[in-house]
Amino acid sequence: MGKVMVFVWVLLAACVVVVGFIRLAPVDPFDWNTQPELSEDKAFRGGVFKVVRAGPEALRQVDQIATSAPRTKLLAGSVEDGMATYVTRTKVVGFPDYTTARQDGDLLKVYARLRFGRSDLGVNKARIDRWLSQMPKAPE
Repeated sequence: MGKVMVFVWVLLAACVVVVGFIRLAPVDPFDWNTQPELSEDKAFRGGVFKVVRAGPEALRQVDQIATSAPRTKLLAGSVEDGMATYVTRTKVVGFPDYTTARQDGDLLKVYARLRFGRSDLGVNKARIDRWLSQMPKAPE
């Protein structure tokens, strides 16, 4: 029974270290406040890139939606800069996902991706679709 308890304590300590690393890993905002040069929607295993015609105030609208979303905060950039990156953490473990939104004329380009792992199980796409659905429709 003693070896089992030691194993359980070691396993528990390893879990605490992993969760601590995920929550406290240093982040350089300049590494994440960037986007690929794409002009159309693209899905990745760990994220999504969306381009929508949303009008010249789209970034301001996304900023209001993102900053009011649960567990989401501004990491870098601003509406005035024309590009802003937000970090959204999962509820239990605190895995970070990064979303960068950039205003390009009447186009809004949104790039959402994970930091750890290989697949986000569609979480980033679902979040971006939800945020975009909350925006008012752009004038035709």
